[in-house]
Amino acid sequence: MSKEEAIPPGWSYNPASWGQRMPIVVAAMVGFAIATYLALFQLKVFDTVWEPFFGDGSRKILTSKTSQMLPIPDGALGAIGYLVDALAGVIGGIRRWRTMPWIVIAFGLAVGPLGFVSVLLVILQPVLYDSWCTLCLATALISVVMIGPAMDEMLASLQYMKRVKEAKVSLWKAFWGYKEVQGRVI
Repeated sequence: MSKEEAIPPGWSYNPASWGQRMPIVVAAMVGFAIATYLALFQLKVFDTVWEPFFGDGSRKILTSKTSQMLPIPDGALGAIGYLVDALAGVIGGIRRWRTMPWIVIAFGLAVGPLGFVSVLLVILQPVLYDSWCTLCLATALISVVMIGPAMDEMLASLQYMKRVKEAKVSLWKAFWGYKEVQGRVI
Protein backbone atom coordinates (compact mmCIF):
# COMPACT_ATOMS: atom_id res chain seq x y z
CA MET A 1 0.00 0.00 0.00
CA SER A 2 1.37 3.39 -1.00
CA LYS A 3 1.60 6.51 1.15
CA GLU A 4 -1.29 7.99 -0.84
CA GLU A 5 -3.44 4.99 0.11
CA ALA A 6 -2.73 5.73 3.76
CA ILE A 7 -4.69 8.99 3.43
CA PRO A 8 -8.28 8.51 4.60
CA PRO A 9 -10.95 8.87 1.90
CA GLY A 10 -12.01 12.51 1.53
CA TRP A 11 -8.90 13.82 3.29
CA SER A 12 -6.06 15.78 1.69
CA TYR A 13 -3.50 14.54 4.23
CA ASN A 14 -2.93 11.63 6.58
CA PRO A 15 -3.67 12.58 10.21
CA ALA A 16 -1.76 9.46 11.32
CA SER A 17 1.46 10.37 9.53
CA TRP A 18 4.57 10.73 11.63
CA GLY A 19 4.75 14.39 10.66
CA GLN A 20 1.32 14.89 12.24
CA ARG A 21 1.92 12.73 15.32
CA MET A 22 5.51 13.52 16.33
CA PRO A 23 4.79 17.12 17.35
CA ILE A 24 2.06 15.78 19.66
CA VAL A 25 4.44 13.18 21.10
CA VAL A 26 7.18 15.78 21.64
CA ALA A 27 4.68 18.18 23.25
CA ALA A 28 3.44 15.34 25.49
CA MET A 29 7.00 14.57 26.60
CA VAL A 30 7.63 18.24 27.40
CA GLY A 31 4.36 18.25 29.35
CA PHE A 32 5.43 15.06 31.10
CA ALA A 33 8.74 16.63 32.15
CA ILE A 34 7.09 19.79 33.47
CA ALA A 35 4.30 17.91 35.26
CA THR A 36 6.84 15.53 36.80
CA TYR A 37 8.82 18.52 38.12
CA LEU A 38 5.64 20.02 39.58
CA ALA A 39 4.69 16.67 41.14
CA LEU A 40 8.12 16.36 42.73
CA PHE A 41 7.61 19.76 44.33
CA GLN A 42 4.16 18.70 45.52
CA LEU A 43 5.68 15.52 46.98
CA LYS A 44 8.25 17.72 48.77
CA VAL A 45 11.23 16.29 46.89
CA PHE A 46 12.08 19.91 46.01
CA ASP A 47 11.73 22.74 48.54
CA THR A 48 11.14 25.42 45.93
CA VAL A 49 9.42 25.66 42.57
CA TRP A 50 10.58 27.83 39.68
CA GLU A 51 8.31 30.87 39.21
CA PRO A 52 9.63 33.77 37.09
CA PHE A 53 6.48 35.93 36.84
CA PHE A 54 3.94 35.48 39.62
CA GLY A 55 5.89 35.73 42.89
CA ASP A 56 4.64 33.03 45.25
CA GLY A 57 1.84 32.07 42.85
CA SER A 58 3.14 28.65 41.89
CA ARG A 59 3.66 27.65 45.52
CA LYS A 60 0.15 28.84 46.36
CA ILE A 61 -1.44 26.93 43.45
CA LEU A 62 0.61 23.75 43.86
CA THR A 63 -0.13 23.49 47.59
CA SER A 64 -3.81 24.46 47.30
CA LYS A 65 -6.74 22.29 48.36
CA THR A 66 -7.62 21.81 44.69
CA SER A 67 -4.21 20.29 43.94
CA GLN A 68 -4.57 17.91 46.88
CA MET A 69 -8.16 16.72 46.34
CA LEU A 70 -7.06 13.29 45.12
CA PRO A 71 -4.81 10.73 46.80
CA ILE A 72 -1.90 11.77 44.57
CA PRO A 73 -0.89 15.32 43.58
CA ASP A 74 -2.48 16.73 40.45
CA GLY A 75 1.00 17.20 38.98
CA ALA A 76 1.53 13.43 39.15
CA LEU A 77 -1.82 12.83 37.43
CA GLY A 78 -0.78 15.27 34.74
CA ALA A 79 2.54 13.48 34.28
CA ILE A 80 0.75 10.14 33.94
CA GLY A 81 -1.66 11.67 31.44
CA TYR A 82 1.13 13.12 29.31
CA LEU A 83 3.02 9.81 29.38
CA VAL A 84 -0.12 7.98 28.20
CA ASP A 85 -0.51 10.59 25.43
CA ALA A 86 3.10 10.10 24.30
CA LEU A 87 2.88 6.30 24.35
CA ALA A 88 -0.45 6.26 22.53
CA GLY A 89 1.03 8.65 19.99
CA VAL A 90 3.93 6.38 19.03
CA ILE A 91 2.04 3.09 18.83
CA GLY A 92 1.19 2.02 15.28
CA GLY A 93 2.07 3.08 11.79
CA ILE A 94 0.77 5.67 9.36
CA ARG A 95 -2.38 3.65 8.63
CA ARG A 96 -3.39 3.23 12.24
CA TRP A 97 -6.58 5.24 11.74
CA ARG A 98 -7.72 2.09 9.90
CA THR A 99 -5.49 -0.68 11.25
CA MET A 100 -5.66 0.26 14.94
CA PRO A 101 -8.80 2.33 15.60
CA TRP A 102 -8.66 1.26 19.25
CA ILE A 103 -5.38 3.09 19.90
CA VAL A 104 -6.39 6.16 17.90
CA ILE A 105 -9.66 6.49 19.79
CA ALA A 106 -7.89 5.86 23.11
CA PHE A 107 -5.33 8.52 22.09
CA GLY A 108 -8.09 11.02 21.36
CA LEU A 109 -9.88 10.22 24.60
CA ALA A 110 -6.63 10.68 26.54
CA VAL A 111 -5.66 13.99 24.90
CA GLY A 112 -9.11 15.61 24.88
CA PRO A 113 -10.02 15.30 28.57
CA LEU A 114 -6.48 16.21 29.67
CA GLY A 115 -6.83 19.44 27.70
CA PHE A 116 -10.23 20.14 29.24
CA VAL A 117 -8.97 19.52 32.79
CA SER A 118 -5.93 21.74 32.16
CA VAL A 119 -8.13 24.61 31.01
CA LEU A 120 -10.41 24.13 34.02
CA LEU A 121 -7.45 24.20 36.42
CA VAL A 122 -6.14 27.39 34.78
CA ILE A 123 -9.53 29.04 35.21
CA LEU A 124 -9.55 28.06 38.89
CA GLN A 125 -6.15 29.66 39.57
CA PRO A 126 -7.26 33.31 39.66
CA VAL A 127 -10.87 32.56 40.63
CA LEU A 128 -10.16 30.49 43.75
CA TYR A 129 -6.62 31.50 44.67
CA ASP A 130 -6.01 34.93 43.11
CA SER A 131 -2.72 33.52 41.79
CA TRP A 132 -1.08 32.14 38.69
CA CYS A 133 1.46 29.36 38.15
CA THR A 134 3.76 29.78 35.14
CA LEU A 135 4.54 26.10 34.62
CA CYS A 136 0.88 25.17 35.15
CA LEU A 137 -0.02 27.64 32.38
CA ALA A 138 2.67 26.08 30.17
CA THR A 139 1.27 22.58 30.65
CA ALA A 140 -2.26 23.82 29.95
CA LEU A 141 -1.06 25.41 26.71
CA ILE A 142 0.64 22.15 25.74
CA SER A 143 -2.57 20.23 26.43
CA VAL A 144 -4.69 22.58 24.34
CA VAL A 145 -2.24 22.57 21.41
CA MET A 146 -2.33 18.76 21.31
CA ILE A 147 -6.13 18.55 21.00
CA GLY A 148 -6.59 19.55 17.34
CA PRO A 149 -4.17 17.09 15.74
CA ALA A 150 -5.30 14.24 18.01
CA MET A 151 -8.95 14.90 17.20
CA ASP A 152 -8.17 14.89 13.46
CA GLU A 153 -6.83 11.38 13.68
CA MET A 154 -9.69 10.26 15.90
CA LEU A 155 -12.17 11.69 13.37
CA ALA A 156 -10.50 9.68 10.59
CA SER A 157 -10.87 6.50 12.67
CA LEU A 158 -14.49 7.26 13.50
CA GLN A 159 -15.23 7.89 9.82
CA TYR A 160 -13.60 4.56 9.02
CA MET A 161 -15.74 2.85 11.65
CA LYS A 162 -18.83 4.44 10.07
CA ARG A 163 -17.84 3.01 6.68
CA VAL A 164 -17.35 -0.38 8.36
CA LYS A 165 -20.86 -0.21 9.78
CA GLU A 166 -22.32 0.85 6.41
CA ALA A 167 -20.53 -2.09 4.75
CA LYS A 168 -22.15 -4.37 7.36
CA VAL A 169 -18.76 -5.63 8.50
CA SER A 170 -18.01 -6.47 12.13
CA LEU A 171 -17.41 -3.24 14.07
CA TRP A 172 -15.75 -5.28 16.81
CA LYS A 173 -13.21 -6.78 14.44
CA ALA A 174 -12.62 -3.45 12.70
CA PHE A 175 -12.10 -1.68 16.05
CA TRP A 176 -9.39 -4.16 17.03
CA GLY A 177 -7.78 -4.09 13.57
CA TYR A 178 -8.44 -7.60 12.31
CA LYS A 179 -6.75 -8.02 8.92
CA GLU A 180 -9.76 -9.56 7.13
CA VAL A 181 -11.78 -6.40 7.80
CA GLN A 182 -9.13 -3.97 6.56
CA GLY A 183 -9.16 -5.36 3.03
CA ARG A 184 -12.96 -5.16 2.79
CA VAL A 185 -13.47 -1.56 3.92
CA ILE A 186 -11.43 1.51 3.02
